[in-house]
Amino acid sequence: MPAITDRVNLFQKRQELHQFLFSCQQRAIDKNCSQIASISLEIQSVNPLDVLQAINQPNQRHFYFEQRAQSKVIAANAVTTETQIEGPQRFVQAKKFIQSCLANSISVGELHLPFTGPHFFCSFTFFDWSRDTAFPAATVFLPRWHVARASNCSVAVANVQVGSESDLQRLCAELWHDWQAIRCVQTNSSKVTTHKGYLQEHVTNTDDFKASVLSALSSIKEGDLQKIVLAHAVDVSSPVPFDLFQTLQTLGLRHPECYVFSTSNGQQSFIGASPERLLTLHNQQLATDALAGSAPRGKTATEDAYFAHGLLSSAKERREHRAVTDFIVQCLSRLGIAPQLPPLPYLLQLANIQHLQTPIRATVPTHLHLFDLLAQLHPTPAVAGVPRDLAEAQIQKYETFERSLYAAPVGWVDHQGNGEFAVGIRSALIDGSHARLYAGAGVVAGSDPAKELAEVILKFQTLLEALR
Repeated sequence: MPAITDRVNLFQKRQELHQFLFSCQQRAIDKNCSQIASISLEIQSVNPLDVLQAINQPNQRHFYFEQRAQSKVIAANAVTTETQIEGPQRFVQAKKFIQSCLANSISVGELHLPFTGPHFFCSFTFFDWSRDTAFPAATVFLPRWHVARASNCSVAVANVQVGSESDLQRLCAELWHDWQAIRCVQTNSSKVTTHKGYLQEHVTNTDDFKASVLSALSSIKEGDLQKIVLAHAVDVSSPVPFDLFQTLQTLGLRHPECYVFSTSNGQQSFIGASPERLLTLHNQQLATDALAGSAPRGKTATEDAYFAHGLLSSAKERREHRAVTDFIVQCLSRLGIAPQLPPLPYLLQLANIQHLQTPIRATVPTHLHLFDLLAQLHPTPAVAGVPRDLAEAQIQKYETFERSLYAAPVGWVDHQGNGEFAVGIRSALIDGSHARLYAGAGVVAGSDPAKELAEVILKFQTLLEALR
């Protein structure tokens, strides 16, 4: 990717910004192809969520991704360029789109800092096709602005497409106006408010969910399936529109160890607090996790320890977890990657639930792109089942609602091929004063329909308690 690495702040003088855009336009003329101008700069410490709330406009696409425990948060707003894809080749086509954009981009500024340079924000539906018109099977977009904070460093990145006929005066004025708005953002100290009078309605009858679990258990007993993850959904209505930004702030405070995310199509927002990382790739070092097997948290230390011991010693829960671990290891091995993992799972304890977790690490060959890994790993048995193809077919049989982005990859890829993706669980689709909440439970030999329903209901609490 062509890059100018001198650390110049083009937002000190408007004339210098215009001159840079002019040089990009000359490159566009020479190459007979529009160029993406990307400007990165370090800024004073700021909360990216406050910036997003301040500059986000109605009907604009946005993206938010936070892991508070690791002091990482990034917020993106508006679209410079994007692609929407359907079909089984969506990961391949998404990779080609990003590579094409980067081949025609010019980056300047503080590119040595974290989260600088062009970043592409991505969401994929659970299946490689979507009957849901809200979100296609794949969406990848480069924002007009993203603002990020990593530890004590805050950065802002502006991206703009410059063509041979672009109005540079207008582009310069728009960028300058946006920059002034970002500079003026103050920390939001608004009080937490709560809605009263929520109406909740199960999308499908809870007895139908338990019947599906029983049917799945019959298939498992016959040897067709080893595991299947069945989801359930609840519709929640409020007398007033939900406050998206307040809800995200609450999720971040209450679940700092989770990925708190929001991706919007301009009308609806898909949000969540996911404990499950699909993968992180940084300088060819891969980190992923097997996460399966669940138990509630106790109300006392003694009860909590009792539940934890039961989870760690449960043959049923260990069997469910092992299916995920083996699957990830096999996927990586097929790509020529040698994964490293501990012999036994750890305990991941969240606010209201605890899971079995096995961290998996590996070095990835340079010829593999992050999307090559995603294409292999999604969906893992943690959200689908074993064998995967049969489990996916059965999911469509049992579930009467559209999964859309539920249990699917949500994350970002940068200009160097680094990136991070969470699995979109403990999630909800927000549309004004209506929200659809999603949660699922893994069914294996030994599962009990009533207990699986109770697990799903427990998982709903993450969003129900945070909606504002």
